[in-house]
Amino acid sequence: MAGMDKLGWINLVVYMVVLLLAAWPLARWMHRVAEGRLPRWMQAVEGGFYRLAGVRPDEGMHWKRYAVALLLFNFIGVLAVYALQRLQAVLPLNPQGMAAITPDSAFNTAISFVTNTNWQGYGGESAMSYLTQMLALTVQNFLSAATGIVVVIALVRAFAGRLQGTIGNLWADLTRVTLWVLLPLSFVFAVFLVGQGVIQNFDAYKDVATVEAASTHQQLAMGPVASQEAIKMLGTNGGGFFNANSAHPYENPTPLANFAQMLSIFLIPAALCFVFGFMVGDSRQGVAILAAMSAMFIVGAIVCTSAEQAGNPHLTALGVDQAQSALQAGGNMEGKETRFGIDASSLFAVITTAASCGAVNAMHDSLTPIGGMVPLVMMQLGEVVFGGVGTGLYGMLVFAILAVFIAGLMIGRTPEYLGKKIEAHEMKMTSIAILVTPLAVLLGTAVAVLAADGRAGIANPGAHGFSEILYALSSAGNNNGSAFAGLSANTPFYNTLLAVVMWVGRFGVIVPVLAMAGSLAAKKRLPQGAGSMPTHGPLFIVLLIGTVLLVGLLNYVPALALGPMVEHLMLWGA
Repeated sequence: MAGMDKLGWINLVVYMVVLLLAAWPLARWMHRVAEGRLPRWMQAVEGGFYRLAGVRPDEGMHWKRYAVALLLFNFIGVLAVYALQRLQAVLPLNPQGMAAITPDSAFNTAISFVTNTNWQGYGGESAMSYLTQMLALTVQNFLSAATGIVVVIALVRAFAGRLQGTIGNLWADLTRVTLWVLLPLSFVFAVFLVGQGVIQNFDAYKDVATVEAASTHQQLAMGPVASQEAIKMLGTNGGGFFNANSAHPYENPTPLANFAQMLSIFLIPAALCFVFGFMVGDSRQGVAILAAMSAMFIVGAIVCTSAEQAGNPHLTALGVDQAQSALQAGGNMEGKETRFGIDASSLFAVITTAASCGAVNAMHDSLTPIGGMVPLVMMQLGEVVFGGVGTGLYGMLVFAILAVFIAGLMIGRTPEYLGKKIEAHEMKMTSIAILVTPLAVLLGTAVAVLAADGRAGIANPGAHGFSEILYALSSAGNNNGSAFAGLSANTPFYNTLLAVVMWVGRFGVIVPVLAMAGSLAAKKRLPQGAGSMPTHGPLFIVLLIGTVLLVGLLNYVPALALGPMVEHLMLWGA
């Protein structure tokens, strides 16, 4: 497999530089929002919401109260999204007369959008009314993103706090993150997207003559796309207004829009790393976490792009031209937009799966075996390589706790992280948070492979069919939402199975993380001593990466060997 070309390196370097330059000032603002240090006019605005809801924002919550409130809030979201889908045929803003969504699909979609997964077993432009797209799906994109952010803020407060029995106020956290971070960013980004050509209207679908012949007509879908596109990217929600997602020219019309969408996916997760350093009083801690994430992401991008540029050796042997342009020979262009090419498509694929976004600008099912394995591995690591908004950082902090525990065992000292001792309770919660998702993914994959209804969805029998099922369950369990779309998953079996795995993968991790936050918040923060392990230097970064790879990935190695590894050997073997 040849290495990555010059254009691929330029794309990657420019992307990382712009990302870091944009994340730093955003982190400064998010730090102020997290601590409630807002201008008076902002306090007055949010104060009206608190009075309306009967909330006292300065009243701290015990972790159990925080967790129960969060679960109830999201459960109500499930009911609302389900009801809007089932009733959309009789509700307004439905110019195309879309019928009600079937019960199993509505159930799957409700769980999907509430858990920040945005798995879509339907075509948005052919199934959802404008009201459903905006009031159900777009609104939930904001709320699910805010949920992930407030959980990590609660955990970081626990590290930064001293002998506190509370981890913050859920309602204040949700309000501030939504009002002062997600809404302003989404508004600005949506205006930018409209300027690039993304549509934003409530028009009925248009019947137009094609360029081939005036007598041939095509229906063009319309709708409020830019407003949903902005938050789906910034909130690492994924999905899309159109079935073709970010490969559709109405969602992603230009190379600049494509770059901005990739940038927006990592923007908040990267900024949160800096916020972590600010809140614990040591910026180096956040930089160390960001460095570990960046190192794993860069390696993944290089491997995926190189694999796609290598192309298909069987086609090359037949003399088939796989060139993506006159300037670059070879490469696997199947399933990719020619306006983006291999480099931008491969980079997008790694970004969207390293974060729990799932938006795509190419068909992941058409990636080469190794090229497709990289997005699969990025999800299976636990979505901690930047990860989703909030989820990536709290997932990486869980691995950091495990790393210092392992290091403590090696040198015979009680492990501590940021001055907080890591004891039996924290390790139990860490174990649950790390193992619950692989357990759900692998059990779900086993059920799908063994059940006749699961096998019925496979269009490509053999190793690739297994990869499609493994990808679907990995995507659901890690709340990503992308797919090897050759699998026919819009069935009662898969809609139900994937919904259950999505819920477990989301809240099966959030609850132990909040329990850990409650325990750490009640502990005294000890000063760093001569025997304390530094957690901001190169040694810790290497230890953290090793822990993520060994613990996070080893669970999936046998499954990967049955899928993409076998495919690669079949493709490139003698």
